[in-house]
Amino acid sequence: MKTPEKLAAGWLLTLGFMFLTMSVSAVVEKTAKPPVIVYPQDEYDFPAPNTPEKINDTIVCGIIYGIPSTLLGGWLALGLYRQSRQDKKALKEQASDRLQSQFYQMLQQNHGRVTVLGFAMQSQLPAATARQYLDEKAKEFNANFKVNEEGAVSYHFDV
Repeated sequence: MKTPEKLAAGWLLTLGFMFLTMSVSAVVEKTAKPPVIVYPQDEYDFPAPNTPEKINDTIVCGIIYGIPSTLLGGWLALGLYRQSRQDKKALKEQASDRLQSQFYQMLQQNHGRVTVLGFAMQSQLPAATARQYLDEKAKEFNANFKVNEEGAVSYHFDV
């Protein structure tokens, strides 16, 4: 559903900017030089393409169609941006809840003892991320650290 909304916002913004640019261009053309009016000499001649009436019509039409198109496209784009931020926030909270659930489950199973490798394997996180998460939880819950002969760190939480 987001793809059609993105396309609509893009098209509306493009059309709005096009109309507004056309209007600004007509204003510049109107103020830059005096209008030249060419009168037809016979029935096959056409009036000059840039008569003052046509320039005024271009300005008015550009504003009438440009401003609503730009505003609607911007409103759609802003709504999509906000929805995207909410979706990212919900996914982040869901991942955080999943990690916390796995952490507590591991604490119960191992009677408060957790290693970086065990937590990384269960949560499927990279080792650096798992270590950072466990360090944060250790500070939060005042856990003890123990280092074995191989240099592996285990965290001991009071359950």
